[in-house]
Amino acid sequence: MLQQTGAAFAAEARSRANKPMILCDLTQSYSPAGGGGISTYLREKRDYVLRETPHHLLQIVPGPEDRVTVNGRHIFAEVGADPVHGSPNYRFILRTGVVRDLLAQYRPDVIESLCPWVLPWTAIHHRRAFPDTTLIAGYRTDFPNAHVYRVGAEKLGETIGRGLRWLSYGYAEITYREFDWVYTLSEAAREPLGKRGIHQTSVLPLGVDTTLFNPGRRDPGYRAELGLPGDGPLLVYAGRIDNEKRADRLVDMFRRLPRSLGAALVMIGDGKLREPLAAAAADLPIAFTGFEKDRAELARALASSDIYVSAMADETFGVSVLEAQAAGLPVVGVTGGAMPDRVPAGLGMLGPVDDVAAMARNVEAVWAGDAAGMGRAARDVVVAGFGWDRTFERLLGEIYPAAMAVSADRVARRTANRFASARPSLPAGLVTA
Repeated sequence: MLQQTGAAFAAEARSRANKPMILCDLTQSYSPAGGGGISTYLREKRDYVLRETPHHLLQIVPGPEDRVTVNGRHIFAEVGADPVHGSPNYRFILRTGVVRDLLAQYRPDVIESLCPWVLPWTAIHHRRAFPDTTLIAGYRTDFPNAHVYRVGAEKLGETIGRGLRWLSYGYAEITYREFDWVYTLSEAAREPLGKRGIHQTSVLPLGVDTTLFNPGRRDPGYRAELGLPGDGPLLVYAGRIDNEKRADRLVDMFRRLPRSLGAALVMIGDGKLREPLAAAAADLPIAFTGFEKDRAELARALASSDIYVSAMADETFGVSVLEAQAAGLPVVGVTGGAMPDRVPAGLGMLGPVDDVAAMARNVEAVWAGDAAGMGRAARDVVVAGFGWDRTFERLLGEIYPAAMAVSADRVARRTANRFASARPSLPAGLVTA
């Protein structure tokens, strides 16, 4: 009776997924004033769940103080946390007891963990207390390589950096084996998990709002509004201005552009490198506009520019690149991370990681070529292949049911084992039919 087939579990999971549930997003990587892919994801998922499903959505994020805001079926829980050193827009939750209390109070059917540090284990411990909880992890960054190795190698040397990366992959293996399902944002990010024996995985492409990010939002007066001179290309970057994003390479690249090109650059975002880079670039036509909270204003800024530039080598998906492409921009970037997937031939130009001279040459080449045509082609690709509805249809219609089937199987096996261990042993020599 307790032995059901995989198909039965899948059917049961799909049935559950169509009934009202409490879903939970759990992350450290949120900031109301820091942007970032996860902040965008949380906002878009909230809108989709409330618009297209009967589910409740609990989102647990760091904040300046403990606060729970309930708006219909949306529960937004902020857990008081201190700012991250060097990234003042972000906070890091250490008070996991508060998170455990929230999870115990709301008893979500599914917990989706969106970052690798501390909180995945809070979810794991909750599931041990409430075994019918389904756990899903978003492996959104290949953090052992993109974060641990990069910082370790820069500060402590190559050998120690490699050692720390090896240890971090071990941590990832131990952590993500506890989850019912894991999704990545690309096949490349999926490979390290497979090498560690984690095979219950899917790829979840993210999306972009192509109505908001649209070439029609172009404002001919935007450049003058920023006080930027020149009649050449207006380059734009939108994202954190920090070491991980290699924002300093963009300033180095800009210095290599010939003055005759008449280029200018706007860097939209905040981060620990913003002030020092602004000081170092005081003699250049570069505007550091800070983080843009208004998404419509961000869309206007992108559409009013000519070329999107990024030196980020560890991009796991590239939502900011998609937004720029949706706004009709060609992209000049590097051959690292997900950038080659986002910028195939005809949509821009890529060069070696950290080769700022090559990036400058690519900017010149794109501008001298058919930059507008590249931008139109880029938008066509985004409109045809990416959209948030498609993302969440796959998440809730395929990934969630797959994880729930694994969870149901796990609970059934646990129940069967308990039933078997509780059966009285038969006397020696007694034969049963």
